[in-house]
Amino acid sequence: MAQQASLEGLLDFSAPEALAASQRAQAARTFHMIVDYFRQEEVAAGSSPKYSRFLLVRYTYNFSLSEPSQDIFLRAFFESMNFNIAVGYDPDFTKDADSLRQGVVAFADFLFDNFFLPLRASSKHTPQPSPAHLSVIQRVQGPHENIPTLERISSLRRACLVRDRSRCVISSTFDATEAVARLREDGDNAKDDNGNHLMGELFESLEVAHILPHSLTQANDCGELSDSKKAALKILNMFDINVSHLIDGVNIDRAYNAITLTHTIRRYFGDFLVFFTSVSGQEHTYTIESFLPKGVVPALPVTRALYLTEGRSIDPPSPRLLAIHRAISHILHLSGAGAAIDKILKDMDDIGTSAAGTTALGQIVALKLGGWCGNPIRQ
Repeated sequence: MAQQASLEGLLDFSAPEALAASQRAQAARTFHMIVDYFRQEEVAAGSSPKYSRFLLVRYTYNFSLSEPSQDIFLRAFFESMNFNIAVGYDPDFTKDADSLRQGVVAFADFLFDNFFLPLRASSKHTPQPSPAHLSVIQRVQGPHENIPTLERISSLRRACLVRDRSRCVISSTFDATEAVARLREDGDNAKDDNGNHLMGELFESLEVAHILPHSLTQANDCGELSDSKKAALKILNMFDINVSHLIDGVNIDRAYNAITLTHTIRRYFGDFLVFFTSVSGQEHTYTIESFLPKGVVPALPVTRALYLTEGRSIDPPSPRLLAIHRAISHILHLSGAGAAIDKILKDMDDIGTSAAGTTALGQIVALKLGGWCGNPIRQ
C-alpha cells in the first residue's frame, strides 16, 4: 500500500517537457529490455499466467497514441523504478533482477488498480433514464453544467438518437420506440431517416453508451473527485496527452463521448470487448470488431461511416476517445487483464457468500470507496 501511495504522486505532469529524440530512444530501449526480460522469464517458467503484469505494462506503452503521451509513460515508469531518465540506465539483471521485478510489478499493479479495473467495473453503470421532452440541441449543446445528471443523460440519449438516425451504430437496428411512433403515424408507409420503409424490420430499444465511462468524472457527495478518479484521469494522459480536458466534469456527458447501441452490444462495448478502428483517409469511418467468439455479435466485423447532423449541430463521436477505447480494449485482451478483472467483478457480485475470495477483497473495497460503482447518481 505504501508503494501504491508513492506511485500516485508520480503522475502529476501539468507541464511535461518532451524528451529529446535520443533520450526517448534510449529510454524506450531500456524499458523494453526490462519488461521483455521478465516476460521471457515468466514464459520460461513453463506456467505463464493468464494475466501478465509485464504484458500490461508493455502494451500500455505500445498503445499510447502519441510521442508526448509515451514520454509521460516513460517518465512515470522510470521514476517509479527510481531511475533518472535523463542519465540513462543499463540494467544489470544478475545483480538487480529482484528489485527490478518488484518495481515493474508495483507499476503494473498501480495501472491495474487505478485505471483498468475501475474503468472496466464502472462501464456497466451508464444510467439509462427515459427521454425527457427537451430541446435536443439547446440542452445538449447549451449550458451543460446547470442541468441535473439524469436530465443531462436523458438529453444526451435523445441527441444521440437524432444524430445516429435512431439506429444502433453497429447493428443498424432501428429504435423500437421511434418505430412504433412512426408506424402509428404513417402505417405501411413509415420510413426511417434515410427514406427506407420500416415495415418488416426487427426493432429493439436503443440505449446511449458512453465511450469513456460516465462515472470517470462523477464527483462524490462533496462535489469532489476521489483520489482514485484523479489518478485515473492522470493515467489517461498516458494514452493521449491532455485528452482528459475533453471529459472534465459534465463534459463526460457530451455527445462526442457517446454512441447509440442496442442493450446487448452496449454491454460488450462497455466491457471493452467491441472496439472501433478508424479507416485511414475516411473521416468518421470505422471498422468495428470484437474480441468475442465468432457469431456472438453477428453484425461484426463491419465497416460503418457514422452519421453526421447538418452543420454538425450535434457533435459526432470523438475519434480521440474511440481510439483510447480501442487501445484499452487491446491492452485488456492481450495482457489477460480483462479476464482477471472479470474474476474480481464476479467476486464482487458474490461478496458475502462463500464464493467470495479474500484475494480481491481489498480491490473491491477500493472500488467502492473510490466511487466507481454502487453509488447513486448525484442530482
